[in-house]
Amino acid sequence: MANEIDRRQFIATTAAALSVAKSPLQTSAPVASSKPKVVLFQGDSITDCGRNRTAAEANSASALGTGYPLLVTSGVLAARPTEGLEFYNRGISGNKVPDLQQRWTTDTLDLKPDVLSILIGVNDFWHKLDHGYTGTVRDYEDQYTALLQQTRQAIPNLQLIVLEPFVLRTGAVDARWFPEFDERRAAAARVAAGARAAFIPLQTVFNEKARVAPPQYWAADGVHPTAAGHAVIAEQWRRAAHL
Repeated sequence: MANEIDRRQFIATTAAALSVAKSPLQTSAPVASSKPKVVLFQGDSITDCGRNRTAAEANSASALGTGYPLLVTSGVLAARPTEGLEFYNRGISGNKVPDLQQRWTTDTLDLKPDVLSILIGVNDFWHKLDHGYTGTVRDYEDQYTALLQQTRQAIPNLQLIVLEPFVLRTGAVDARWFPEFDERRAAAARVAAGARAAFIPLQTVFNEKARVAPPQYWAADGVHPTAAGHAVIAEQWRRAAHL
């Protein structure tokens, strides 16, 4: 009799265990977060690159322009088709740091980026030569620092990428640019360090590239990259962002 009771108990216990194992609550996979990673490019004409400013949707080719933001986006989306990534370009031609400050809430903070990339600085000097701007190197550094401090406070876990402003000695770039432009590059590096941002040393990168092909091959006017120049920036960007 005892053996019969033990056998019945074993069968009942086994059946109960199998029933639990088949329960949907036990077998369903964890639900992945539906929140996409938002990547935002900010800057001047090098980032703007002819984008359609009336197109605001993520990952739109026309909204990304024809430069490095489009190259980065197309490459990353092709490599990571299941991750729900969203890429935006809010660069505006002619912008200086004060211009970014004026539109920062709408064009940056309201988008709540997870990754923010900024390339700014060439107009902060160039407009001194041709447009009567009077901002100093100290102004550039202080304003840029304040902008990134504001951003860190609003989005503490932001992955921040600062691209070094760069020029090549051809076209519009002559002796008048130096040494002040180099001082502004150094200021950008200090700003990046203070903001705990990844820093992409584009001037060093393009100086090396100019040993392989002439400066105008990478930036015809010394400032705005050619297709090859944009490809160089995109490659450096993806390395820094790990995307």
